[in-house]
Amino acid sequence: MIIRKYQENDWNQVEKLAVHPEQTKYVGTIQELFDNKPDYWHYQVFEVENQIVGFFNIDTNYPNQYPFAGKKELGFRAYLIDSNHQGKGYCTQSIKLLKQYLQKNYQNNSSICLTVNCKNIGAYRCYLKGGFDDTHELYHGGSAG
Repeated sequence: MIIRKYQENDWNQVEKLAVHPEQTKYVGTIQELFDNKPDYWHYQVFEVENQIVGFFNIDTNYPNQYPFAGKKELGFRAYLIDSNHQGKGYCTQSIKLLKQYLQKNYQNNSSICLTVNCKNIGAYRCYLKGGFDDTHELYHGGSAG
């Protein structure tokens, strides 16, 4: 698996990525993510054997939007593994690769943070397995409750 920046010629694969219907409330759809994209969103993809299996967004303006984010923290948003590729260990593998990828590509940032809905148990476990720490701080401003 590799992580790399999204490129325009990736669209044919990326537009087909989707999560299971019950997960959509947590991440949205690819089309929603591409509608009205701000300049400070940096799209990334996960690729396995030249096939894009996942997607996420680095938000470089996260600290200006969320009071819990540190001054030089990046936001980890819209993370998804396509429903056809879930259950193959790609979630944990991709999260473990994230630290090295960010150190190489976002050297001026101190760390990365995210929010995860308390009801999204699968994502929560994935983030912990991948090395994220739970601050146990609750944020009540998310779109999914």
